[in-house]
Amino acid sequence: MRSAAHHVGSMVDTALDRLVAPGYTRVGHAVRRRLPGWPDDPDPGALVGRQVAVTGATSGLGAATARGALALGAHVHLVVRDTAKGERVVTDLGAPGRTTVWHCDVADLESVRTFTTAFRAEVNTLDGLVHNAGALPPTRTESAQGHELTMALHVLGPVAMTEALLPVLSDGAPVLLITSGGMYGQRLRADDPDYHHGPYSGTTAYARSKRAQVELLPLMRRRWARSGGRGPTVHAAHPGWASSPGLSAALPGFARATAPLLRTPEAGADTGLWLLTRPGQGGGQLWHDRRPRPTHLWRGTRTGPDEAARLWRWVLGAAGLSGDGTGRG
Repeated sequence: MRSAAHHVGSMVDTALDRLVAPGYTRVGHAVRRRLPGWPDDPDPGALVGRQVAVTGATSGLGAATARGALALGAHVHLVVRDTAKGERVVTDLGAPGRTTVWHCDVADLESVRTFTTAFRAEVNTLDGLVHNAGALPPTRTESAQGHELTMALHVLGPVAMTEALLPVLSDGAPVLLITSGGMYGQRLRADDPDYHHGPYSGTTAYARSKRAQVELLPLMRRRWARSGGRGPTVHAAHPGWASSPGLSAALPGFARATAPLLRTPEAGADTGLWLLTRPGQGGGQLWHDRRPRPTHLWRGTRTGPDEAARLWRWVLGAAGLSGDGTGRG
């Protein structure tokens, strides 16, 4: 009976995922939590003694992740553009001895270098890194280095930051890219990573950059692996449709229309937080609601390894890193 119940639960879970709307809403999260086979919640104190860094931690999913990691015992490093706002979040969290605010504009590679240099000088070990900072600009905007903003913020900055923090990332440390289910509607565009061609759409650019995060997971995993299967583990996790100030600002119509169905930031951050408590969990996968998910739902979005290798070469070059499209340094 138990195996039959789990089989039915798996079928319901898959149906929710493929239908998108019910699975991505608060309904999907609530239903899945009650299905047989839902993974256990982290033990209280699961992150005691661990150091966790979260980018974009002043609101929405980032703040929810910081709160959750702090509640599980971690020392949380809030990596933010607005340090005054970060300090206000620290006050609200109520644990100043276990929180540190760092300045970093993740889209600016020079800012990333400054931050990572300062961080390595003060912190010996990092046990989890959550790349949550995000933006969806209405018009084409460039980073300080002249790259399209969403690609700089969601791909170049996280890759450069992870690379620079490798010396302090502990073996098995989860490195999480908070992606978006919107990436399912786009294919990889290694031919135009900076979005120079065609009419610009902020939502398309955002989804393309999130698609890039997912497609590059195997190459990131290979590059950052150490001998003997050691080193950090890299994952992508998408939160479904979660309420956040960023969503309301970027897509106000969608946010208003779906408001009754949007997940809380805590529900959206649940899978990322869960992964933080599982160092060494097999990497290179896309997660949603504590389950690995397919990276493609439609044939038209599929591209081959050559396209991913081409984009990876561009990412490494744009980020000022050595290596080739194989994922090896």
